[in-house]
Amino acid sequence: MSLFGKKKAETTPCCCGGNCDAKSMPKAESAKTEGASVKILGSGCAKCNQLEAAAKAALEQLGMDTTVDHVTDFSQIAAYGVMSTPALVVDGKVVSYGKVLKTEEVVKILQKVR
Repeated sequence: MSLFGKKKAETTPCCCGGNCDAKSMPKAESAKTEGASVKILGSGCAKCNQLEAAAKAALEQLGMDTTVDHVTDFSQIAAYGVMSTPALVVDGKVVSYGKVLKTEEVVKILQKVR
């Protein structure tokens, strides 16, 4: 039986499935770890824009002075480990992905995280 002598192939962990280059990965990692902020990860589609509007409305409702960044670079999105967009990132941590949140839901998330 050949099952017992066979070793698995070694793979290197990569956030984007091996499609990274030397220029894009340091930029993606630094963007992931930089200061306190709210980010929307997505391609710029209608759902991503709806989540961005809800996040801005929630920040305004809470009286927070944080800007909302919209990240459209797929290597940066992959650096967060997100495979379905839109995603909401607060202070470098992914708090929601794959769905459009309502303003009230974003308010609750922001109150928990901050």
